[in-house]
Amino acid sequence: MAVAKRIEYSIKNASLIRKMFEEGIKRKAEFGEENVFDFSLGNPNLEPPSGFREVLTGLINDPEPGHHGYMPNAGYDSTRQAVADFLSRNNRASFSAGDVIMTIGAGGGLNVILKTLLDPGDEVIIPSPYFMEYNFYLENHQGQPRIVPTAKDFSLDLKAMEDAICERTKAVLINSPNNPTGRVYTKQELAGLGIMLDKCSRKLGRTIYLISDEPYRKLVYEGIEVPGIFDMYRESIMSTSFSKDLSLPGERIGYVAVNPAIREKETIAAGLIMSNRILGFVNAPALMQRAIPSFLDASVDISFYRKNRDMLCE
Repeated sequence: MAVAKRIEYSIKNASLIRKMFEEGIKRKAEFGEENVFDFSLGNPNLEPPSGFREVLTGLINDPEPGHHGYMPNAGYDSTRQAVADFLSRNNRASFSAGDVIMTIGAGGGLNVILKTLLDPGDEVIIPSPYFMEYNFYLENHQGQPRIVPTAKDFSLDLKAMEDAICERTKAVLINSPNNPTGRVYTKQELAGLGIMLDKCSRKLGRTIYLISDEPYRKLVYEGIEVPGIFDMYRESIMSTSFSKDLSLPGERIGYVAVNPAIREKETIAAGLIMSNRILGFVNAPALMQRAIPSFLDASVDISFYRKNRDMLCE
């Protein structure tokens, strides 16, 4: 056998999203880019926000030495502090640089979180429908997915989630706005989820963590609010990226944020930093870490995406 059995199995059951994307590339070459509409990967249709190229050019032309070397595994202190300030503006809690770890996108961040939290056989509850790559991420760290269907309107079925919690449950993984349904979980849902997880944690005598995957956070319409998890549950960790809202998926830049009130914060933060290094990520790209503090409050013009959504729905 040329490869490990687990990898051979994964190849055979590889993401259909990726297969569709690769088929799209072939068809674009055959029929012309303008004649193929690719609904597979979440590749942006827009360029990064105005001013991004200028900021990048300025950073590249900065003559100060050392800008392309290793930095602390958690990222540049200045970038982490800028992200912490952004989070403090958008949550009731006050974040510090120590609550932020810069990562290789949200996917890298989720792998760092799972590597830090999971022992072999630990279960992670995931509301369905969900992003199918989560299965591979869990397998990477010997975790088991426990899939729980959502309600007919794709809202969280808290009763079903509570029924799924057992001695092996280590975390709940949510994604809001959800890929693929687009569902945004309400304050009431998240508050109820927090209450339920607190109750179950006390019953089990150990912590059940809430992990939130949020790369689509700014891509919402009609003034819909995307509530944060940090105000809803103490034992919470978030992973996100700038792939969607700044149209930078190829640059692989994101971060993990830990609730400032989380218990055993120092141990968890140290575990995240260690996992970031030993997974081979080492640290997030230096150039992008220096660029994104200028764009934390920015976003691409999502009216383009809203127009596409409206056409598709109609």
